[in-house]
Amino acid sequence: MNASTQMTKSLEDYIETVYLIILDGRVAQVRDIARALGVKMPSVVKAIRELMRLELAVHEPYGGVDLTAKGRRVAKSILGRHTLLREFLMKLGVSEKMADRDACLMEHVVSAETLGRIRDFTENLKSERKGAL
Repeated sequence: MNASTQMTKSLEDYIETVYLIILDGRVAQVRDIARALGVKMPSVVKAIRELMRLELAVHEPYGGVDLTAKGRRVAKSILGRHTLLREFLMKLGVSEKMADRDACLMEHVVSAETLGRIRDFTENLKSERKGAL
């Protein structure tokens, strides 16, 4: 069983948030993670401990949170699901704000098979549009 299948929706949100902060070129501080997720700092500390137990994150006391190579792979996968679902929903005409919110909920429960079909569908749409130009 890989780390992403052992993770709860909540832990996936934490690792994705840490990854987004890092991608933004910032140090992922506990207070910034808490602010981004709208939770209290002790909740972040507890989640980070669990990510460390799963060997997905490292955190020095009073320092920033970083992801291990394994953690970055997991976070990249979660973010990829989110991005794919958001883009798909927006192609259906859902507003960007609602598509982002719904993608965040869906990314945790959609099967790999469904994601694969959505990926194929959106790639076919892109190919059809290029062919029409």
